[in-house]
Amino acid sequence: MSYQLEYRHLKYFLAVAEDLHYRKAAEKLFISQPGLSKQVKQLESHLGVQLFERHNRRVALTKAGEYLKQESTKNLKSLDNILNHAKLISTGKDGNLKFGYVGSAMQDIIPSLLVRLNQQYPNISFSLKEMDNHNQIKSLSSNDIDIGFVRVEKVPKSIERKTVLKESFCLVLPKGHKKNAYNFKSLTEFQNEPFILFDSKYSLSYYEKVMEIFAQFKFTPIISHNTIHAESIYKLVENGFGISIVPKSLTKTNYTGIQFIELNRIPQRTTLSAVWSKENRNPVIQNAINLLHTF
Repeated sequence: MSYQLEYRHLKYFLAVAEDLHYRKAAEKLFISQPGLSKQVKQLESHLGVQLFERHNRRVALTKAGEYLKQESTKNLKSLDNILNHAKLISTGKDGNLKFGYVGSAMQDIIPSLLVRLNQQYPNISFSLKEMDNHNQIKSLSSNDIDIGFVRVEKVPKSIERKTVLKESFCLVLPKGHKKNAYNFKSLTEFQNEPFILFDSKYSLSYYEKVMEIFAQFKFTPIISHNTIHAESIYKLVENGFGISIVPKSLTKTNYTGIQFIELNRIPQRTTLSAVWSKENRNPVIQNAINLLHTF
C-alpha cells in the first residue's frame, strides 16, 4: 500500500529518534503507542528504507535513520521558522530575532543594540536567552537562535564572528580589604588568597585567558569556588570567601560590599563577539548584522 508522506510523519520519526523509546515519544506527542508505531512504519514504507533496528524492547537508529534525523532536524527547524515568520508578517510585523548571550553582554552591548534596533526597525520583535558559549554555538547551527554573544577565541567555519567589545580584566575584592586601587602594586600580592572564578565549562577560552594572567605573575591560584554567575562571585567576595577576576563590563553592579581594581597594565584582554550562522535564512537578520558593524 502507498502512503503519502506528510509533515507529521517526520515529526513522529524525530520524536522516536530523540528518545529511542516509542512509549515516551508517544506520551510527548499525545498519541497512542500503536498509532505512533504505525506512522513510523508508513514513513519507512514510503521511503523504502529501515530507519530503526528493533530488538525486543530496545530501539536503535540505522545509518539511514541517523542521516534522516540529522537533516530533518535542521530542515524542519527552518520550516518552523518560515511558518512562524509568515504568521508575524500577517500581524504587521517584519520578523523576529532570537538572541543568545553570556551575562556580561547584557551590561551595555545588548541594551544598546536593542535600542537601535527598536528605533530603526520598530516592526522587528525579539527574544532573549542567557546561555553558555557552547550552547550558543550549538543553537546557531540548529537555528534555535539567530545571533549569539560569546567569549570564545575560535568558532566553526559555518559561523560568522564580529568583535563588539575588547576589554581589560578587573580584580574583585571585599570593600574592607587592605588592598585597594591606590596601594595595589602586583597580582602576586594575592597569591596566598583564595580565588572565586568563572567555571571553565562555561567558557574554556575565557578561563584559559584568566590562567594566562596568573602564569604571567608566575603563580598558580588557589581556587576555592567555581561558578557561572557574576552575582554568585560578588556575594561570595562580599562575605569574605575569596577574591576574583572579572571582565571590566561586569563592574557595573549594585553590590556595595565589593571594590574593583582594573588590571590595565597587563596585556591580556577579553573579547566579546557577536556570532551568527552563515546559513541563517531569517529575512531580518541582516538588519541586526548591519547595526552590529557600528560597534
